[in-house]
Amino acid sequence: MIAVSEKVEVSSTKSSNSGHEKSSNSKKDQQVEHTNIGNKDRIDPELAKYASDEIIEVDEKTNHRLKWMLYRRVLFIMTVTYFLQALDKGTLSFASIMNLVEDTGLVGQQYSWLTTCIYIAVLIVEYPINWIIQRVPIAKYLAFNILAWSIVLACHAICHNFVGLLICRTLLGIFEASCQPIFVVLSGMWFKREEQGMIVTVWYMMNGFQQIVGGLLAYAFTHITSGPLRSWQALVITYGGFSFVWGLVVLFFLPDSPMRAKCYSEEDKKLLVERVRSNQTGLQNKTWRKDQFIEALKDPQVWAYAAVAFLTTLPTSGLGAFANIIITGFGFNVLETQLLAMVLGAYIMFCLLSSSYITKRWGHTVLVMMAYVVPSVIGTIVLLAVENTSLATQAGLLMCYYLVLSFWATSTLAISLLSRNIGGQTKKSAAVAINFIFWAAGNAIGPQVFQAREKPRYFTGFAVHIVCYAVLLVVLGLLRWHFIRENRKKALYLAERIEEQDKEGAHAFDDLTDRQNPNFVYIY
Repeated sequence: MIAVSEKVEVSSTKSSNSGHEKSSNSKKDQQVEHTNIGNKDRIDPELAKYASDEIIEVDEKTNHRLKWMLYRRVLFIMTVTYFLQALDKGTLSFASIMNLVEDTGLVGQQYSWLTTCIYIAVLIVEYPINWIIQRVPIAKYLAFNILAWSIVLACHAICHNFVGLLICRTLLGIFEASCQPIFVVLSGMWFKREEQGMIVTVWYMMNGFQQIVGGLLAYAFTHITSGPLRSWQALVITYGGFSFVWGLVVLFFLPDSPMRAKCYSEEDKKLLVERVRSNQTGLQNKTWRKDQFIEALKDPQVWAYAAVAFLTTLPTSGLGAFANIIITGFGFNVLETQLLAMVLGAYIMFCLLSSSYITKRWGHTVLVMMAYVVPSVIGTIVLLAVENTSLATQAGLLMCYYLVLSFWATSTLAISLLSRNIGGQTKKSAAVAINFIFWAAGNAIGPQVFQAREKPRYFTGFAVHIVCYAVLLVVLGLLRWHFIRENRKKALYLAERIEEQDKEGAHAFDDLTDRQNPNFVYIY
């Protein structure tokens, strides 16, 4: 009951705004606490200006209007940004069969290191970036990184050897490292808890959409066979130029927070703050709290998310970097491979959307995550066991390769759980940092398990993937058990202490963690 006792200390000693002594624990004092909105000493000063002293009920019609207002601006900008980030990062996979390897003289494992170096860079800068995110105007910081990575991407065109590409890929990793952590924060800042699963899915599925658009564009660029630029050089320059223009759009049109959204009226700003009160995860707080940081390090769910990130990105990065090489190895030519990558992207989008729909309709998020790992296990076993000997096996292996990508749904749902189940801004910042450190580690290792000497079947790589899926299923089972146990503890605690119930969300902006707040219910 540690989490509950921490909340008792916070609520009984810090929450009163009416001048009562800290030692006052009477029922009357508890009632006084709930007539005011939270603890003014803990609420972010900027947020306090818009958090009403009286809880405002946002009716369904107004909520619908506000939601679509956010979809048209915030979600649209997030989705396009993530699409460009995924497209820019994925250029290496498409360029790998556009003579980049030959033009730059790559040998052995050097191609693998061009993906690994990105995530080593992310590994190093992830925590400093999350520390910065909590303290700076988040949209402006995102725009700066987009402008920076677009320039670096275009600079790939002037690289003629491994060292030049290694430097560019490392810088690309540094500037792109902020994208996913910022999007996790933005998803929790702007959208209600029950909306966040679909919101995360919408921007995360751009990983699949970039495969479709990337495959189509790569197919077009492959036809460049003359002129001053190689086809892959024209590709990176075009992508870099477009991303730079989009960075300017983000700079001028994406608000840093509901409180700073000049594009919305003062009344709408207050309503946007009120509609996320029920999240119980806070909205913004620039104060770093040591106790929350320590709690993040001790919380099993934080490490479970980190494990999920590692166990899913290790296969993802290898399959992503070697996707076109693997498909070519099935016997398809370059142009066919570029087009088949589009089908791969469509399947990824199907997995993400269907898993999100199922969880929204019937719940049981963790069970759905486990279900989507099973097809990956089956597909990987077939790739290990079946040799490509005929047209039939060629088609079958391609289908199984698509099937392997089913586990992507687990990655998306894990991010949505992190966004919805972690309360307290410092704790969330630490949890996101830990999650993406492990995410980067998995991405860094992933390409290395595909050994060039094993081309095109890559036995070692796919064997490692099988182990990842097996451990992943165990971790998810334990995570679900943990959430069930914690919710049961909180329910028993509140049943015994009615005065601690906060059904109206009076303390929703007090920057309490999920464990400190006994009214916080985990979604699983």
